[in-house]
Amino acid sequence: MRKSLFSIMALLVVASMLLAACAPAATEAPAAPAATEAAPAAPAATEAAPAAPAATEAAPAAPAAATNTVPPAPPANPTATIAPPKSESVTKIAFWHSMAGDIGGKAIPQMANDFNASQDTCYVEPIYQGSYDDSLNKLKAGLQSNDTPAVMQLFDIATRLMVDLDVVTPVQNYIDAESYDVSDLEPNVLAYYTVDGKQYSMPFNTSTPLLYYNKDMFEAAGLDPENPPRTFAEFEEAAAALTQKDGDKTTVYGAAFAIYGWFFEQFLAVSGGQYVDNSNGREGHATKATFNDAKGVAILEWWKRMYDAGIMANYGRTTVDTRNAFLAGQTAMFIDSTAVLRGMIEGSAGKFEVGTAFLPRPDEAAYENYGTIIGGGSLWMISNRPQEEQDCAWEFIKFQAAPANQAYWHTMSGYFPIRKAAYDEQLDKDWVAKYPQFATAVDQLHGTKINPETRGALIGVFPTARQTIETAIEEVLAGVSTPQEALDKAAEAVTLAIEEYNITMGLQ
Repeated sequence: MRKSLFSIMALLVVASMLLAACAPAATEAPAAPAATEAAPAAPAATEAAPAAPAATEAAPAAPAAATNTVPPAPPANPTATIAPPKSESVTKIAFWHSMAGDIGGKAIPQMANDFNASQDTCYVEPIYQGSYDDSLNKLKAGLQSNDTPAVMQLFDIATRLMVDLDVVTPVQNYIDAESYDVSDLEPNVLAYYTVDGKQYSMPFNTSTPLLYYNKDMFEAAGLDPENPPRTFAEFEEAAAALTQKDGDKTTVYGAAFAIYGWFFEQFLAVSGGQYVDNSNGREGHATKATFNDAKGVAILEWWKRMYDAGIMANYGRTTVDTRNAFLAGQTAMFIDSTAVLRGMIEGSAGKFEVGTAFLPRPDEAAYENYGTIIGGGSLWMISNRPQEEQDCAWEFIKFQAAPANQAYWHTMSGYFPIRKAAYDEQLDKDWVAKYPQFATAVDQLHGTKINPETRGALIGVFPTARQTIETAIEEVLAGVSTPQEALDKAAEAVTLAIEEYNITMGLQ
């Protein structure tokens, strides 16, 4: 039975208070190494997110979206949406999204226009809502006033919360009703958004992390630019070889990782570790954090060892700062989303050649058994809308998942197509020919085994958990705590948040 509106609102309010209360106090981050030259402006990020909070700021009142990116600039020439038809027989629906820049200002309106022109029964209006947590806050308010969208984009880590709130119509209902063929959709991507055997939302903007490296620096250091490091040990050796000094001053760091909880989750997954119990929350609701095991500790020990050796730079939590350092030639390797690939290639044009590689693993055996977790967001159907609106929402979701539209989305956004047939579209073939480094991302996605580790953890307090992990990493790099101490403290805080969430949601 669906939860009553009153109970849903109570859960949303209490969950917001819970996530704010459980957020750890931030510790002062170790100082980032001084840059050797001013870094160029980074390519626009592909998702809107709030600016990173100062270390002493209080935690936000609502579940925070990733604080590691900065809002992209608005598009220079946004695409106008076509006017809605005057006919009353047309069902109009709202599509809330959180994509800014050219993606939100050009690609999404164009896809809406194409859908609206393709039939005469539904009209979709894309409406930018700000960051993902802004969208959640507006959903909370909209449930009270019945001002909700028929379809809504949310980040991956909202999956557990959206399922538990019981305010959505699972896309599985429509898939089953019309025997919609999902065999061509990327199985690794579908696996993330499948909960208890039911697909709840349709993947939309999908990415994984990659290793980016400066091929010119590899060659200058005597390393083979066509054979980037694959294991933690090889990465450490390469970082040492790539580091350059002028006396006591480091002019080029071999590597740099932004302090981002998503990166820790990825390293844990490729190590065969699980973030929480109950098979990463995939076989029942999680009850405690488990990332403080030997696999998690080994990741921070490796990170800390490179930092102490002066071969790993720390530019803080904001990922764009690490990208800037790479483009400025201040670091030779870094990790980031596949979605920034085009920006890195275009930003380095005329300066150096960018190489891409799989995310490094503890050893070669890890390549056989594990892999990365998808990130990004998906499209949800809100269940309090009239049936005809939900039907139109499904038609729009199917439209954007079609091969030609996925090829367009891929080439405009840099995110993966969710449908394999999109790669056969000429538009996509031309794009991949222009950016051959993207083949690395596709190979990594297809080479990932589907298991509880790579499907990703399901918890309703993920924003808080990521902030907690980021604080732990800062403490380790600053020498405040050992990796084991920092992760034990983080696991205790996240476990408490999970317990309180489960009680709030009536799960125990």
